Amino acid sequence: MYPAEIVIPMKEEMTENGFQELLTPSDVENVLSQQGTTLVMINSVCGCSAGTARPGAIMAVMNAPKKPDHITTTFAGFDIDAVKKVREHLLPYPPSSPAIALFKDGQLVHMIERHNIEGRSAQMIAENLIGAFETYCN
Repeated sequence: MYPAEIVIPMKEEMTENGFQELLTPSDVENVLSQQGTTLVMINSVCGCSAGTARPGAIMAVMNAPKKPDHITTTFAGFDIDAVKKVREHLLPYPPSSPAIALFKDGQLVHMIERHNIEGRSAQMIAENLIGAFETYCN
């Protein structure tokens, strides 16, 4: 598990921008059992990818005309049980962090894995998500 002093500022970057934390498996099940769309950002300490994934997800939520009904985050290597539960819903995708997933009525409809984040700017990630929001969100 990563030290809290490293993780907390990265968690706060998300929560200060309106993302609800998923800290337990029941948090994950509760949000994914709701009707509508749910964005799940699996946060990470990985500087090369998470450094653009976090701002990209935030930028998408801030600028999209259509937005998910629920905007959530959990932290790989810290919120261990919650991330494990999210990953059950991401199958057949292998574990990846950071990663960004969009669910509609509890079903995975859009996935951005770490290899789709590496080397891409926050703007590119935001544009990818905004396109998914246009398709799946009301």
